[in-house]
Amino acid sequence: MSAKPQGRGPLRLALLIASVLLVLSQQVQAQDADALAKKLSNPVAALISVPFQYTYDDGYANGGYRHTLNIQPVAPFSIAEEWNVISRTILPLAYQKDVVPGTDQAGMGDITQSFFFSPKETGSSGILWGIGPALLLPTGTDDLGADTWGAGPTFVVLKQDKSWTVGALVNHISDIAGTGSGRRDISNTFVQPFLAKALPGGRTLAFNIESTYDWKASQWTAPLNIQYSRVSKLGSQMISYQGGVRAYLDGPRGGPDWGVRFTVTLLYPK
Repeated sequence: MSAKPQGRGPLRLALLIASVLLVLSQQVQAQDADALAKKLSNPVAALISVPFQYTYDDGYANGGYRHTLNIQPVAPFSIAEEWNVISRTILPLAYQKDVVPGTDQAGMGDITQSFFFSPKETGSSGILWGIGPALLLPTGTDDLGADTWGAGPTFVVLKQDKSWTVGALVNHISDIAGTGSGRRDISNTFVQPFLAKALPGGRTLAFNIESTYDWKASQWTAPLNIQYSRVSKLGSQMISYQGGVRAYLDGPRGGPDWGVRFTVTLLYPK
């Protein structure tokens, strides 16, 4: 009679436990990705993130085009038991050719700094909102900035349910100081309606219109963005990848017609 194998029972049990733990871990990671993707659709979420947003715009008159890399760190701070302030910074780096006919420019644009004071709880309505100041800092180089300080109000309002996010972000910035030779008068209203559909696995399909009205020129610039993103993990770092296309619904004569956008966002959940 052959001897009965020893140790297979504990080995099988160990493999079973390992398989269960792996499945549970994958489910937890998927849930974490879904939660982070939902927070990314909320401009006033209590989430530290650092997006690197690359945009290519084409279709300018005279064959012009523009590359822009926006570095956009977002950081929430608790200022009271019921209130957060959300810091949102946009630092643009750009290279453009024949956007202004006959010119070739590269450098930094003006920084836009916003602060949103937002309640930590949504209340029974489920509506999220934030309000505060927006500042324009004259950091532009090589004629890529307005050479003036600017300021004005900003606010955001949105509503989220299990799979949908709908809302709008608005600001208005007017020039308040500046004496440089390249100084421009500014009175711009930015209106960004947005809609996002959450999909399983930390994926999101998003639509927005980044419309700006220039009161000095009486002109809208309004690109429609369609973007697909996914939250994933790179080693121990949570990260979001996003790609999409854009088409200009309105804009100044000689402006761009279309573009593409790719964004990598580093996520630092608490």
